[in-house]
Amino acid sequence: MVRRTGLIRTLIALLAFLFWAPVSTAAAAQTAPAAAPAAAADECGVLAPGASAAAERAIAAACAEVAAGTWYTWAGGHGAQPGPTYGQVDPTDPDDSAHDPERFGFDCSGLVRHAYAEATGSDILNGVAGQQYYTHRAAERFTAAQGLAPLLPGDLLAWGTSKDLHHIAIYLGAGKMVEAKESGTRLMVSDVRLNGSYFGAVRVNTGQVTGHIHQTWGTSVWTKTEPRLAAARVYAFPGSTTIRVECQKHAELVTSDGYTNDVWSYLPDYKAWMTNIYIKGPAWLEGVPECKA
Repeated sequence: MVRRTGLIRTLIALLAFLFWAPVSTAAAAQTAPAAAPAAAADECGVLAPGASAAAERAIAAACAEVAAGTWYTWAGGHGAQPGPTYGQVDPTDPDDSAHDPERFGFDCSGLVRHAYAEATGSDILNGVAGQQYYTHRAAERFTAAQGLAPLLPGDLLAWGTSKDLHHIAIYLGAGKMVEAKESGTRLMVSDVRLNGSYFGAVRVNTGQVTGHIHQTWGTSVWTKTEPRLAAARVYAFPGSTTIRVECQKHAELVTSDGYTNDVWSYLPDYKAWMTNIYIKGPAWLEGVPECKA
Protein backbone atom coordinates (compact mmCIF):
# COMPACT_ATOMS: atom_id res chain seq x y z
CA MET A 1 0.00 0.00 0.00
CA VAL A 2 2.80 2.38 0.84
CA ARG A 3 4.46 1.85 -2.51
CA ARG A 4 1.14 2.20 -4.40
CA THR A 5 0.37 5.40 -2.46
CA GLY A 6 3.78 6.78 -3.30
CA LEU A 7 3.32 5.92 -6.95
CA ILE A 8 -0.09 7.56 -7.02
CA ARG A 9 1.34 10.72 -5.41
CA THR A 10 4.11 10.79 -8.00
CA LEU A 11 1.61 10.50 -10.85
CA ILE A 12 -0.56 13.24 -9.34
CA ALA A 13 2.44 15.55 -9.02
CA LEU A 14 3.49 14.84 -12.60
CA LEU A 15 -0.02 15.57 -13.93
CA ALA A 16 -0.22 18.74 -11.87
CA PHE A 17 3.05 19.96 -13.36
CA LEU A 18 1.93 19.16 -16.90
CA PHE A 19 -1.36 21.05 -16.46
CA TRP A 20 0.26 23.91 -14.55
CA ALA A 21 2.92 24.73 -17.17
CA PRO A 22 0.51 25.66 -20.03
CA VAL A 23 -1.67 27.66 -17.68
CA SER A 24 1.36 29.62 -16.48
CA THR A 25 2.46 30.20 -20.08
CA ALA A 26 -1.04 31.38 -21.01
CA ALA A 27 -1.16 33.65 -17.97
CA ALA A 28 2.18 35.15 -18.94
CA ALA A 29 0.87 35.73 -22.45
CA GLN A 30 -2.21 37.44 -21.04
CA THR A 31 -0.22 39.73 -18.75
CA ALA A 32 2.36 40.67 -21.41
CA PRO A 33 0.14 43.34 -23.07
CA ALA A 34 0.11 45.24 -19.77
CA ALA A 35 3.46 46.71 -20.84
CA ALA A 36 1.83 48.30 -23.92
CA PRO A 37 0.90 51.63 -22.27
CA ALA A 38 4.51 52.09 -21.16
CA ALA A 39 5.71 51.39 -24.70
CA ALA A 40 3.23 53.91 -26.08
CA ALA A 41 4.39 56.50 -23.57
CA ASP A 42 8.04 55.80 -24.46
CA GLU A 43 7.47 56.64 -28.13
CA CYS A 44 5.73 59.90 -27.30
CA GLY A 45 8.11 62.76 -27.97
CA VAL A 46 9.65 64.91 -30.67
CA LEU A 47 10.21 62.45 -33.53
CA ALA A 48 11.65 64.76 -36.19
CA PRO A 49 13.92 67.84 -36.35
CA GLY A 50 12.84 71.42 -36.85
CA ALA A 51 10.45 72.04 -33.96
CA SER A 52 10.61 75.32 -32.07
CA ALA A 53 11.54 75.27 -28.39
CA ALA A 54 7.92 76.11 -27.50
CA ALA A 55 6.60 73.28 -29.69
CA GLU A 56 8.99 70.85 -28.00
CA ARG A 57 7.71 71.97 -24.58
CA ALA A 58 4.11 71.54 -25.73
CA ILE A 59 4.86 67.99 -26.89
CA ALA A 60 6.60 67.23 -23.59
CA ALA A 61 3.53 68.42 -21.67
CA ALA A 62 1.17 66.29 -23.77
CA CYS A 63 3.44 63.25 -23.54
CA ALA A 64 3.61 63.58 -19.76
CA GLU A 65 -0.17 63.07 -19.73
CA VAL A 66 0.19 59.99 -21.94
CA ALA A 67 2.78 58.56 -19.57
CA ALA A 68 0.47 59.26 -16.62
CA GLY A 69 -2.36 57.29 -18.25
CA THR A 70 -4.69 60.29 -18.30
CA TRP A 71 -8.22 59.63 -19.57
CA TYR A 72 -10.01 61.11 -22.52
CA THR A 73 -13.14 62.76 -21.16
CA TRP A 74 -15.58 64.83 -23.21
CA ALA A 75 -15.25 68.58 -22.43
CA GLY A 76 -12.30 67.83 -20.16
CA GLY A 77 -9.65 70.53 -19.93
CA HIS A 78 -12.03 73.43 -20.50
CA GLY A 79 -12.16 74.84 -17.00
CA ALA A 80 -11.39 78.40 -16.01
CA GLN A 81 -7.69 77.57 -16.31
CA PRO A 82 -5.85 75.05 -18.52
CA GLY A 83 -5.47 71.59 -17.04
CA PRO A 84 -7.44 68.37 -16.58
CA THR A 85 -11.04 68.46 -15.37
CA TYR A 86 -13.89 66.02 -14.98
CA GLY A 87 -15.79 65.61 -18.21
CA GLN A 88 -19.40 65.66 -19.28
CA VAL A 89 -21.76 63.34 -21.13
CA ASP A 90 -21.51 64.04 -24.85
CA PRO A 91 -25.10 64.69 -25.97
CA THR A 92 -24.29 63.31 -29.43
CA ASP A 93 -22.90 60.05 -27.99
CA PRO A 94 -24.38 59.56 -24.50
CA ASP A 95 -23.74 55.81 -24.28
CA ASP A 96 -19.99 55.86 -24.92
CA SER A 97 -19.47 58.98 -22.77
CA ALA A 98 -21.67 57.86 -19.86
CA HIS A 99 -18.65 57.55 -17.53
CA ASP A 100 -16.91 60.75 -18.64
CA PRO A 101 -18.23 62.78 -15.67
CA GLU A 102 -16.29 60.33 -13.46
CA ARG A 103 -13.06 60.67 -15.42
CA PHE A 104 -10.45 63.38 -14.83
CA GLY A 105 -8.71 64.32 -18.04
CA PHE A 106 -8.99 66.04 -21.41
CA ASP A 107 -10.87 66.04 -24.66
CA CYS A 108 -8.91 66.73 -27.86
CA SER A 109 -8.90 70.52 -27.66
CA GLY A 110 -8.52 70.48 -23.88
CA LEU A 111 -5.23 68.61 -24.31
CA VAL A 112 -4.00 71.06 -26.98
CA ARG A 113 -4.92 73.98 -24.74
CA HIS A 114 -3.06 72.47 -21.77
CA ALA A 115 0.03 71.56 -23.78
CA TYR A 116 0.54 75.04 -25.23
CA ALA A 117 -0.29 76.73 -21.93
CA GLU A 118 2.45 74.68 -20.29
CA ALA A 119 4.79 75.53 -23.17
CA THR A 120 4.22 79.29 -23.08
CA GLY A 121 3.00 80.06 -19.57
CA SER A 122 -0.11 81.65 -21.09
CA ASP A 123 -3.55 80.37 -22.11
CA ILE A 124 -3.06 81.06 -25.82
CA LEU A 125 -5.29 78.32 -27.28
CA ASN A 126 -8.41 78.46 -25.13
CA GLY A 127 -11.31 77.13 -27.21
CA VAL A 128 -12.65 74.18 -29.13
CA ALA A 129 -10.98 72.49 -32.12
CA GLY A 130 -12.29 74.99 -34.68
CA GLN A 131 -11.14 78.00 -32.68
CA GLN A 132 -7.71 76.45 -32.21
CA TYR A 133 -7.27 75.62 -35.88
CA TYR A 134 -8.43 79.10 -36.96
CA THR A 135 -6.37 80.80 -34.25
CA HIS A 136 -5.18 84.33 -34.91
CA ARG A 137 -1.84 82.98 -33.71
CA ALA A 138 -1.33 81.00 -36.91
CA ALA A 139 2.23 81.25 -38.22
CA GLU A 140 1.46 79.05 -41.22
CA ARG A 141 -1.35 76.83 -42.53
CA PHE A 142 -1.28 73.61 -44.53
CA THR A 143 -4.01 71.99 -46.59
CA ALA A 144 -4.92 68.30 -46.53
CA ALA A 145 -3.55 68.00 -50.07
CA GLN A 146 -0.06 68.91 -48.81
CA GLY A 147 0.01 65.87 -46.56
CA LEU A 148 2.62 65.56 -43.82
CA ALA A 149 5.72 66.59 -45.80
CA PRO A 150 5.78 70.28 -44.76
CA LEU A 151 4.81 69.68 -41.12
CA LEU A 152 6.99 70.03 -38.05
CA PRO A 153 6.54 68.57 -34.57
CA GLY A 154 4.12 70.71 -32.59
CA ASP A 155 1.87 71.58 -35.55
CA LEU A 156 -1.84 71.06 -34.93
CA LEU A 157 -3.72 68.59 -37.13
CA ALA A 158 -7.48 69.02 -37.61
CA TRP A 159 -10.31 66.81 -38.88
CA GLY A 160 -13.78 67.72 -40.11
CA THR A 161 -15.08 70.40 -42.46
CA SER A 162 -14.86 74.19 -42.52
CA LYS A 163 -18.31 74.23 -40.93
CA ASP A 164 -17.46 71.65 -38.26
CA LEU A 165 -13.92 70.86 -37.19
CA HIS A 166 -14.50 68.11 -34.65
CA HIS A 167 -11.02 66.82 -33.76
CA ILE A 168 -7.53 68.19 -33.24
CA ALA A 169 -4.17 66.63 -32.30
CA ILE A 170 -0.48 67.51 -31.95
CA TYR A 171 1.97 66.27 -34.58
CA LEU A 172 5.09 64.52 -33.27
CA GLY A 173 6.85 63.87 -36.58
CA ALA A 174 7.50 60.57 -38.41
CA GLY A 175 3.79 60.19 -39.15
CA LYS A 176 2.82 60.09 -35.45
CA MET A 177 0.62 62.32 -33.30
CA VAL A 178 -0.44 62.58 -29.67
CA GLU A 179 -4.17 62.89 -29.10
CA ALA A 180 -7.15 62.61 -26.80
CA LYS A 181 -9.15 60.41 -29.14
CA GLU A 182 -12.51 59.28 -27.74
CA SER A 183 -14.47 58.29 -24.67
CA GLY A 184 -13.36 55.07 -23.04
CA THR A 185 -9.69 55.51 -23.99
CA ARG A 186 -6.67 57.12 -22.43
CA LEU A 187 -4.50 59.72 -24.13
CA MET A 188 -2.38 58.04 -26.76
CA VAL A 189 0.16 58.18 -29.57
CA SER A 190 -1.40 57.29 -32.93
CA ASP A 191 -0.51 57.12 -36.59
CA VAL A 192 -1.77 60.26 -38.34
CA ARG A 193 -5.05 59.45 -40.10
CA LEU A 194 -4.89 61.04 -43.54
CA ASN A 195 -8.43 59.94 -44.35
CA GLY A 196 -11.29 61.76 -46.01
CA SER A 197 -12.03 63.90 -42.95
CA TYR A 198 -8.47 65.20 -42.48
CA PHE A 199 -8.79 68.96 -42.99
CA GLY A 200 -5.30 70.37 -42.63
CA ALA A 201 -2.78 71.69 -40.13
CA VAL A 202 -1.68 74.93 -38.52
CA ARG A 203 1.64 76.01 -37.02
CA VAL A 204 1.20 78.01 -33.84
CA ASN A 205 2.91 81.37 -33.42
CA THR A 206 3.79 81.52 -29.73
CA GLY A 207 5.46 84.91 -30.06
CA GLN A 208 4.09 88.38 -30.65
CA VAL A 209 0.90 88.50 -32.70
CA THR A 210 0.79 90.82 -35.69
CA GLY A 211 -2.20 92.35 -37.46
CA HIS A 212 -5.42 94.01 -36.38
CA ILE A 213 -6.73 91.91 -33.48
CA HIS A 214 -10.39 92.19 -32.48
CA GLN A 215 -13.02 90.30 -30.53
CA THR A 216 -16.36 88.96 -31.76
CA TRP A 217 -19.58 88.75 -29.77
CA GLY A 218 -22.71 86.65 -30.10
CA THR A 219 -23.07 82.90 -30.62
CA SER A 220 -23.22 80.83 -33.82
CA VAL A 221 -22.20 83.82 -35.95
CA TRP A 222 -21.32 82.61 -39.45
CA THR A 223 -18.48 83.82 -41.60
CA LYS A 224 -19.13 83.88 -45.36
CA THR A 225 -17.21 83.31 -48.57
CA GLU A 226 -18.33 86.76 -49.77
CA PRO A 227 -19.56 89.92 -47.97
CA ARG A 228 -23.26 89.13 -48.34
CA LEU A 229 -25.77 87.08 -46.36
CA ALA A 230 -26.61 84.69 -49.19
CA ALA A 231 -22.96 83.64 -49.65
CA ALA A 232 -21.81 80.17 -48.61
CA ARG A 233 -21.05 79.61 -44.95
CA VAL A 234 -17.48 78.99 -43.82
CA TYR A 235 -17.38 78.76 -40.02
CA ALA A 236 -19.67 79.70 -37.13
CA PHE A 237 -18.09 81.23 -34.03
CA PRO A 238 -19.46 79.24 -31.06
CA GLY A 239 -18.97 82.29 -28.82
CA SER A 240 -16.77 85.31 -28.33
CA THR A 241 -13.61 84.71 -30.37
CA THR A 242 -10.36 86.59 -30.89
CA ILE A 243 -9.89 87.27 -34.61
CA ARG A 244 -7.41 88.93 -36.93
CA VAL A 245 -8.91 91.43 -39.41
CA GLU A 246 -7.02 92.20 -42.62
CA CYS A 247 -9.27 94.88 -44.11
CA GLN A 248 -12.90 96.08 -44.26
CA LYS A 249 -15.26 97.51 -46.86
CA HIS A 250 -18.83 98.69 -47.46
CA ALA A 251 -20.97 95.92 -48.96
CA GLU A 252 -24.44 94.46 -48.29
CA LEU A 253 -26.51 96.20 -45.62
CA VAL A 254 -27.27 93.91 -42.67
CA THR A 255 -29.75 94.35 -39.83
CA SER A 256 -29.36 91.99 -36.87
CA ASP A 257 -29.74 92.05 -33.07
CA GLY A 258 -30.90 95.66 -33.15
CA TYR A 259 -28.02 96.97 -35.28
CA THR A 260 -27.76 97.96 -38.93
CA ASN A 261 -24.43 98.18 -40.75
CA ASP A 262 -23.09 97.72 -44.28
CA VAL A 263 -19.43 97.17 -43.29
CA TRP A 264 -17.87 93.74 -43.65
CA SER A 265 -14.40 92.63 -42.53
CA TYR A 266 -12.13 90.10 -44.18
CA LEU A 267 -10.61 87.52 -41.79
CA PRO A 268 -7.46 86.01 -43.35
CA ASP A 269 -7.29 83.07 -40.92
CA TYR A 270 -10.71 81.91 -42.11
CA LYS A 271 -10.43 83.18 -45.70
CA ALA A 272 -13.90 84.54 -45.06
CA TRP A 273 -15.98 87.65 -44.38
CA MET A 274 -18.16 88.67 -41.47
CA THR A 275 -20.43 91.61 -40.82
CA ASN A 276 -18.93 94.21 -38.50
CA ILE A 277 -22.11 94.06 -36.43
CA TYR A 278 -20.59 91.14 -34.55
CA ILE A 279 -17.12 92.63 -34.12
CA LYS A 280 -16.75 94.65 -30.93
CA GLY A 281 -16.07 98.32 -31.65
CA PRO A 282 -17.43 101.06 -33.88
CA ALA A 283 -19.28 100.32 -37.12
CA TRP A 284 -16.10 101.13 -39.05
CA LEU A 285 -13.14 99.63 -37.17
CA GLU A 286 -10.49 102.15 -36.26
CA GLY A 287 -7.06 101.56 -37.78
CA VAL A 288 -8.20 98.77 -40.12
CA PRO A 289 -7.57 99.65 -43.80
CA GLU A 290 -10.19 99.51 -46.52
CA CYS A 291 -10.03 96.44 -48.75
CA LYS A 292 -8.63 97.29 -52.18
CA ALA A 293 -10.91 95.00 -54.16
